[in-house]
Parts: sequence; C-alpha cells; structure tokens
Amino acid sequence: MNQKVLRSIFPFLNWIGDINSRTLKADAVAGLTGAIIVLPQGIAFAEIAGMPPIYGLYTAMITPIIAALWGSSKHLISGPTTAISLVVFSAVSALAEPKSAEFIGLVLAITLLAGVIQFVLGLARMGTLVNYVSHSVVIGFTAGAAVLIATSQLKHVLGVEVPGGEFIEKWHHLMANLPDTNLYVLLIAMVTLVTAILVKRFLPRVPNLLMAMIVGGLLTYFINGAAHGVSLVGELPSALPPFAVPDINLANFEHLASNAFAIALLGLIEAVAIAKSIASKSHQRIDGNQEFIGQGLSNIVGSFFSCYAGSGSFTRSGVNYTAGAKTPMAAIFAAVLLMLILLLIAPLTAYLPIPAMGGIILLVAYNLIDWHGIKHIFKASRRETVVFLITLLSTLFLELEFAIYIGVIFSLIFYLQSTSNPRVVTVAPDQTDKKRSFVNVERKLNMTCPQLIVCRIDGPLFFGAVNKVSDDLSELLGKEEKHLLVIGNSISLIDMAGAELFEQQARFWQEQGGGLYFCSLRLQVREFLERGGYKKVIGEDAFFETKDEAIRGIYARLDKDKCAVCEPRIFLECRNEFGAKR
Repeated sequence: MNQKVLRSIFPFLNWIGDINSRTLKADAVAGLTGAIIVLPQGIAFAEIAGMPPIYGLYTAMITPIIAALWGSSKHLISGPTTAISLVVFSAVSALAEPKSAEFIGLVLAITLLAGVIQFVLGLARMGTLVNYVSHSVVIGFTAGAAVLIATSQLKHVLGVEVPGGEFIEKWHHLMANLPDTNLYVLLIAMVTLVTAILVKRFLPRVPNLLMAMIVGGLLTYFINGAAHGVSLVGELPSALPPFAVPDINLANFEHLASNAFAIALLGLIEAVAIAKSIASKSHQRIDGNQEFIGQGLSNIVGSFFSCYAGSGSFTRSGVNYTAGAKTPMAAIFAAVLLMLILLLIAPLTAYLPIPAMGGIILLVAYNLIDWHGIKHIFKASRRETVVFLITLLSTLFLELEFAIYIGVIFSLIFYLQSTSNPRVVTVAPDQTDKKRSFVNVERKLNMTCPQLIVCRIDGPLFFGAVNKVSDDLSELLGKEEKHLLVIGNSISLIDMAGAELFEQQARFWQEQGGGLYFCSLRLQVREFLERGGYKKVIGEDAFFETKDEAIRGIYARLDKDKCAVCEPRIFLECRNEFGAKR
C-alpha cells in the first residue's frame, strides 16, 4: 500500500510527525482546559437531550478522539452540543420516555444511523453539501433552538410542573403555574446564572460554568435545598463508557431514518462551519469531505460506547485554539483527562442541584443567539430576512428536522429566483472614452448601430433562466437590426436548455437576413456548445475571442449602403471607411 493511500485511510498520519515535546506540552495544557470546560457542559447537554447526565460525559470522551484522528481540523473539538441535543430529544421523545432504557436505546440507534449517513456522504465526496445551507438558515435554526432550550429549562428554574407539549402549550402552562414558583429553586438558578456571567466578565481565565456550578451547589448545601424541594442530579457512576451494540430493527429504522438525516446534516453544518471559522485564524486548510468522514466515524464508534450524537463545539473549539493547541492531540488529551476527572470526582455530582443546571443552560441558550448576525440579516437582505424568519418560526412550531429542511428549501427557492433572472443589457462603445469601452446604453445615452445590436447576458443560462432570456433577446429585434452580438464573459454556466435557446435564436436571426454571434465566452461554455454540436449548428464563424475581433468580423457582413448614410457610426471600422459621424 503506497503512502498516499495509507494517509487517506489514516489521515492522522499527516500530522502525527509534527508532534514533539513542545507541541505535547501545549496540547496537554489546552486539553486540561477543555476537560474542565466540558464537564458542566456535558451534564447540561445530556439534560437537554433527555439523557442521563453521564451520557453527556461519555459523548465528550469518545466522540472527540475519533473526530480528531479522522477529521482534517487541528483545533475542532467534537462532542455534545446544544442544537444536536435538542434535535435528538425532539426526535426520540415522541417514541419513549426520556432517560428510560428504551429512550437511551433509541438515541444510540439514531446516533449510529446519523453517523453512517455522514460517513457515506464523506465517501461520496459530498463535502460541498453544507454550502447549500445558507447562513440565515443556521442563524434562524440556532435562535429557534435557543428559545426552545430556554423554554424547556424554565420548569427547572422556577420549580413548577410543566407537562410536555407544543411550544405554545408549554408557555401557557408556565404562565398558569407562575404563582407556584419555588423561590428556593429560583434563587439557586439565578445565583448560578449571575455567577457564570460575573466570572466570565471579571475572571475570564477561570472556567465560568464550572465555577457557577460549584457556587450553586454550595448555596444548595447551606440553605438545605433538598428540604425545600430542590432536586439534585445524583451521583454519577465512576466508570468509563461501556460497550453496547445499538439495537436497530426495522421498526426503529422507519421511525428514526428521517430524523437521523436531519441530525447528520445539522451536525455536519456545525462541524464544517466551526472548523472553517477557526481555520481562517490559524491559516489551515479544511477538507470538508474529510470532516464528513471524521464526524461520521465519531458518531458510529461513539454509538457503540454509549455516546449520543455529537458534532463540533464552537465554545470548546474556540477555547482549544485560544489555549494554544498545536495538533489534534489536544482533543485526545481533553477526552482522556475528562475520564480521569470523572473517576475522581463522580461522587461529588450527587450534590449538584438541577436548578443550577437550569441556570447554566439558560446562559448557554442565550449565547446561542447570534444577535449581530440577526441584525445584519435584517439590514442586508429582505430575502435572507424571510429565510431567517421562516426557519425560526418553523423551529418553534414544527418538528425540528422539518425546520432545517424548510429553511434549506426556501434558501434554494430564493437562490433559483435570483439566478433565473439574468439581465440582458444592451451595450455600445462609449464615445467619450478614449478606450471606447462598452457601456450600458440605458445608463449612458450612447448611440447604437442601426444594423447590429450588442448585448451582454449577466448570469447563468440554465433551464430556469431560458424563458426570461428568450423574451429579452426577442425584444431586441428592431425595424432594421439584423445582427446580434452576445458578449458572453458573464455567462457563468450553460446547460442543454440554454444551448438550445442559442440554437433557436441563431435560426431566428438568420431568418431575418442577419446572424447571431458570440464573443468572450468562457472556456467551459464554449466546450459545452462544442461537445453538444450546438456550435456547428449556430455556425463556426459566429464565434469570436474578443469584442474587437467580433466587431471587425461582423462589420464585413453589414449592408454598406446603410453604413454610408448612417448617422451614429459608433464603431471605428465605420469611421475608418466612411469618416466620422456627421
């Protein structure tokens, strides 16, 4: 097996040679920081996913190791995330009671399915798939997910009973039960929340979420919270992730397949977006296909070790880069150190209050909302604003997987609308410019040739655009014009419908006693016309490399009797033969 194939199968061979004592030290420090940060996050995210808290930590142990070894980013840290956790809960909670054995089994099964989908997409070189999910869809979905996450935690923050149901129903129950708020529970949640904010503000080097959890736990202990209705997380098992084969039968597959695809797609969007964001700072090249494979393998392997679906974490990845990580070994160190920490402090989690977790999750939910991005969307584009609002409202009021699909569909619809309306602009030489550059005659009142129309098509020429372009070209035919020159350097692509349109237009203009001509066509457009035989039908002599060459060639075919009495004489060829315009 040659070296190239070996490195494609085991991509970590590409960076393992960069490891030395200096990088190991830097990665170990970054790994320790990451392990401390993910401890409270893992427990909190598991709560969002409806899983027992320990499963969030299991996911933070196995998933990042596999993703680091088979991904392409040096700094991406994978594991449990808020959005993925919420989608997992939404997908499985309708089929089983959260935290039950059946629920856990279904979550591990959907994790395996999502991982397989991601892995197959990576092998199929579909790394560009995430490019079709617009930024507005991601911002809208994460904002909606943040609201849902906050809503799901208010019962823990207020200490009131809120039965399951739709978004509006939950808020109705919350408002109805507001007078029953447990003030002890609310105090612990708010103190935890405020502590996290203050530590982040004034002690940025201290892990604020971990410190907030400690403060919340101490407060619960001193006010004897358990005696006042404050629920505790309970002791976590001091054990490493157990091996278990996910149970996927036909019934499970039918229920979970569509949701698994949504989880897979969302996970890939998160991971690739975060990897590219950090790579822009670290000047590293990211291979989208390899990230697909790495994320897929991490979820496949993780599902056999009690991990639920994970993806790239922006917070942990950003901290990892800021902490000075040099290689993916930092992610591996973080996972291994988390295992050691769990074995040492697991008994202490018995005193962790659930309201403190609720306060932390409220802060996490708030930080999910990209306020700057939302403001920019509303300012920049009406279409993107519509996509954002549709995705946001779909996330709140529909099934989460449909929210992603609906956002993507509307993004594509608006994209197709914009690309299916290429402009057909009539141009002519600027008489006031020494270089005689061709300019839009509508913007600058230039005279045009009464026998030759020169136009430029701005945009792709595919099946969705041919009707618009056909109508515009047909409207160009005047009383005397018999020839049409198309400047094609702005035609980014062409398909069979576009090529057939040119063929029809060529016949049309030839029937008028003139012809259709092209210049400055892009290489891929020329090659397509040639391969399909369209160039031969239109006429080999109808294609020119430059505008000047085209004007000289077409001028020889014009009616010279009309040229002799022409007023504009806009081309140099006219002036050279008949003198300047009168």
